Amino acid sequence: MAKRKWSELSTPAKAGVVTLAAVEAVVTTIAARDLSGRTDAQVNGPRWLWKIAFFVQPFGPLGYLILGRKR
Repeated sequence: MAKRKWSELSTPAKAGVVTLAAVEAVVTTIAARDLSGRTDAQVNGPRWLWKIAFFVQPFGPLGYLILGRKR
């Protein structure tokens, strides 16, 4: 599949890309705020590792929200 330029995308495709980017930003913000508000005892694994994982979109923040928090 050849790469497309932004100008070659249809309007619905552009809207989809922008929407997904906004969702990723919101989920990452929620995960980062949650991590910053928890103690080490409330987090599964090292906090520094979760912070690095947030850069692996979208799996890092989602992984933290699902697996990284102790209930």
